[in-house]
Amino acid sequence: MTAGTSLSRRYFLKTTAAAFGTFALSFAARAPAETFDPTRAPHELGGWVMIYPSNDVVIRISRSEMGQGSLTGLAQLLVEELECDWSQVRTEYASPRENLVRGEFWGDFQTGGSGSIRELHEPLRQAGATARVMLVAAAARLWDVAERECSVAAGTIRHMPSGRSVSFGEVAHLAAETEPPANVSLKRPEDWRILGQPLRRLDTPDKLTGKQLYCIDVALPGMLNAAVQSCPVFGGKLRGFNADVARSMPGVRHVLTIDDTAVVVVADRWWQASTALGAVEIEWDPGPYTTVNDATISDRLREGLDAEQGYSGTTVGEALSAIEGSERVITADYSYPYQAHAAMEPINATALYTSDRCEIWAPTQHAGACLETIAEASGLPAENCEVHRLHLGGGFGRRLYHDYARMAVLIAKQMPGTPVKMIWSREEDMTHDYYHPVTRCRLTGALDAEGGIAGLHMRISGQSISGSIAPHRLVDGQDPRVFHGLYVGEGNGTLSYGIPNLLIDHVMFNPSIRPGSWRGVNLNQNLFYFESFVDELAHAAGRDPLDFRLEMMSGHPKHRAVLEAAAERGGWRQAAPEGVFRGIAVANGYGSYVAAVAEVSLKDTLVRLDRLVVAIDVGNAANPELIARQAEGACAFGLSAALYGQCTVEGGAIQQTNFDTYRVLRLAEMPRVETVVLQSRDFWGGGGEPPIAVATPAVMNAVFAATGQRIRHLPLAGSGLIPT
Repeated sequence: MTAGTSLSRRYFLKTTAAAFGTFALSFAARAPAETFDPTRAPHELGGWVMIYPSNDVVIRISRSEMGQGSLTGLAQLLVEELECDWSQVRTEYASPRENLVRGEFWGDFQTGGSGSIRELHEPLRQAGATARVMLVAAAARLWDVAERECSVAAGTIRHMPSGRSVSFGEVAHLAAETEPPANVSLKRPEDWRILGQPLRRLDTPDKLTGKQLYCIDVALPGMLNAAVQSCPVFGGKLRGFNADVARSMPGVRHVLTIDDTAVVVVADRWWQASTALGAVEIEWDPGPYTTVNDATISDRLREGLDAEQGYSGTTVGEALSAIEGSERVITADYSYPYQAHAAMEPINATALYTSDRCEIWAPTQHAGACLETIAEASGLPAENCEVHRLHLGGGFGRRLYHDYARMAVLIAKQMPGTPVKMIWSREEDMTHDYYHPVTRCRLTGALDAEGGIAGLHMRISGQSISGSIAPHRLVDGQDPRVFHGLYVGEGNGTLSYGIPNLLIDHVMFNPSIRPGSWRGVNLNQNLFYFESFVDELAHAAGRDPLDFRLEMMSGHPKHRAVLEAAAERGGWRQAAPEGVFRGIAVANGYGSYVAAVAEVSLKDTLVRLDRLVVAIDVGNAANPELIARQAEGACAFGLSAALYGQCTVEGGAIQQTNFDTYRVLRLAEMPRVETVVLQSRDFWGGGGEPPIAVATPAVMNAVFAATGQRIRHLPLAGSGLIPT
């Protein structure tokens, strides 16, 4: 649904189908009889695809679009098998309420972990193939011919012997009555014509013309606007407030509280609400965490490094014995700070509550979880609630958490029948985030007589996201997810090297500052630590960093392939231009293999980022151009954090409140990014997050090559090597 309407999605589909003769095709497995009611047609026949008499095709998408291009890539998966006309393809978001009613018809709505393409490639391709078979069967029945005599291309079915043809739209009503086949065959990659092509994004025209709406643009009849201020200290509460002045200010309708943690001003316009909120005299009870600051957190993290034993996530051989018996031992401590998501679109949501229904317009990365949240907050059954999605103005993991959706509903619940748009100020957004977790790391490596790694111990000390906010995900009180990118063996998140004696362990410490998924999550710090230290060992052994890595890659062919591809495109084997210095890194995460070569230069003792070459193997690239753009965006996002991103803590509160104190990478500082997309064809990986994990260590290794200064503590701005 578009903003500005109060019609339910169910009513909208029902009335438009009746008015325009829309025929809906259902291609996924039928929901159980107790949850699927075929008498509620025509809208409940809709699955992944709707075909109009005009031959237009609408593909329903369960995942969220937040800039990654998944709407286009997911559509390509289905269209390849459907064989419709790409120029007539549109998309719409699947409804989480309908998903619930239909017995999880569209499956999981979570958009994170670079999972949209790699998790949905099979069901979407099967849906397209099933639809094509049903349409051919309908046409063959219409003509009373054999299905094998029919061909399909660009939304048209042809009977080859007679030359007759019919469009998808002309037989959609017959196809809707056709029993879906039990099994369908999918195309081989060498036969793809739509999938794997660098097609232009479907959402670009609306963005260029300003037609694209985001949730912050929602405007409903009679809507009011809300500004919020929560206790700046995590764990703090509201003690009291005086709103006499605020209530008399222009446009102000209400001054409310949410639980005992936030004050809300509701007004005709958001600026009126925000201005009045500044006039409210608020007294906070800061709670028990006012003594938490950077120093106390650092002290506890160092204690973890010195702890006698940690939770072992990776164990090969006898690392501690190998280190103890070596004469060449190198030890280094690294750290990774809190970082904010700082998405362009600040936290917002619009909620409408009545005694029997609750709706929300929310920029969510997980519409299913958002539905659960608003159902709980409203006190209504989930079947009486709905989440309307529009594109996100950036997500990066922050919008997997629905504290804001709950707050919007609790505000709307205090004024039933009135839609309320809640927008957090940038300051509220920055100081009430789910931050990239803070950790420190100690690496100890031993070199053998030939200059190889005889043993390596990596101790991580710090936060676990699950341990802080989702303890039910822990395994025996520990968090295996903190080792992403450092696993040994085959599969997602595995280490690139075969090291004979290796121990990687973790000591958990969870301060009061809440952590959360931040684009790349644990892969970011783990590979900054590991790939930087591998570089240290290479230099200590007097070895070329590329050769040093390659010699440890026996049995890791895909890791090796991306490393060699990045090195070749990056010119590693050739002499760098005068004044240019290079660094390299490799990783595996989110189902993909990735490597990077960075080039930096020096000007008046300051480092300049010039070039990044990223080689990535996602197995099958639904759209190689989207992969390249994702690599560029990931490098921009990751390097912005690596150079400047740091949230500091004082008195239990985050100190950075806006972009004047939380600097991001500027256009002139962005290096040129060249992407090499490899396709092994035997798996499906994600492209949105892995490049972050190699961009940072590649750049920091290049900085060492240029300056001789090893960057072990981020952000780089703290080293004095870049302008601040």
